[in-house]
Amino acid sequence: MAAAGDGPWLDDAAGRLVRPYTVSNGRTRPTTALDLLSQVMATGATPLGYLGPEHTQALERCRAPVSVAEIAAHLKLPAAVTKVLLSDLVDCGALTTKPPSFHHNPTDRSLLEAVLDGLRRQL
Repeated sequence: MAAAGDGPWLDDAAGRLVRPYTVSNGRTRPTTALDLLSQVMATGATPLGYLGPEHTQALERCRAPVSVAEIAAHLKLPAAVTKVLLSDLVDCGALTTKPPSFHHNPTDRSLLEAVLDGLRRQL
């Protein structure tokens, strides 16, 4: 039985019915350089050609800037597969990307300590 809103792709007992590599047509490398913190946003252009359900779901989540990691979590897909899907959308002009911006050095000790403190409060 499918979970609410998941359609035929997920099953409560069996899990994902379609393997992740099938979603990306077996491709493992995106044509656009993306990392987990890259921001993606819909351009408003209508993509030409076939889009799978995951492409459509990803595009719907990109109305405002969102990270690749957030899209992967929402789609419940591995990051590598999500990057391929998002790069398809960039290639057809439906998405734009920008690299992550760090206001500070990402290895700045005070930044890392603040992240660690936040994580500790969540546990």
